[in-house]
Amino acid sequence: MKTFSISDIGQLRDTNQDYFYTSENPVGNLPNLFIVADGMGGHNAGDYASRYTVEQIVSVVGQSKETDPAKIIREGIEQANTMLLARANEDITRKGMGTTVVVLAVCDNRLVVANVGDSRLYIVNDGIRQITRDHSYVQEMVRMGEIDAEMAKDHPDKNIITRAIGVGEEVAIDFFEEEVRHGDFVLMCSDGLTNMVEDDSIRNIIKGQRDIAEKAEKLVETANRNGGKDNITVVVIEPFSDEVKKC
Repeated sequence: MKTFSISDIGQLRDTNQDYFYTSENPVGNLPNLFIVADGMGGHNAGDYASRYTVEQIVSVVGQSKETDPAKIIREGIEQANTMLLARANEDITRKGMGTTVVVLAVCDNRLVVANVGDSRLYIVNDGIRQITRDHSYVQEMVRMGEIDAEMAKDHPDKNIITRAIGVGEEVAIDFFEEEVRHGDFVLMCSDGLTNMVEDDSIRNIIKGQRDIAEKAEKLVETANRNGGKDNITVVVIEPFSDEVKKC
């Protein structure tokens, strides 16, 4: 497995409210662990929310007695949600903070993915396929047929999310399992990338660069060149550069 990760403040933000974690090595009973979070909230609340959530997930995963990857990830996300909500209730300056999260474990030729919010995971090869499902107001309208995908791209409410960590006592998590094959790349990212770079361009960049670091760096460079309106976080994974441990 080869991976490369990068996070950039973008062109317009004063702080970076994105946070990520990657480990190609085992974390508890998971063979590896990858997380991207995009925080929200005033002052320092957004960056606190994303960092704290990621740290809590890593801690819980590392101590979990579960053996099923999806159950381990669920435990991590649910406990992180409870802890972040408690922190918000303790400090009025952090009231209303929250974060998206997308979590991945690669088990042999299988991806175990969870997401809350609109940070995404893609599989890229001859084409590009979004695996996660955006939990956003605009995407809900697309799914209900009220607007089409083209209208959604520039909708004024496109950044309103309908699910997040830390905003309620219970959190609804979507889970996905997908097979990957040789030649596939996995991309995890915050919406600072996907709001600035079209999916087809993302695919062309990933396929067009020589090594995995150049792929990630070119994605961030392109998002900034296109306006860089938000923080940009990119994790690129090549699962089959060598052996991947089975779950």
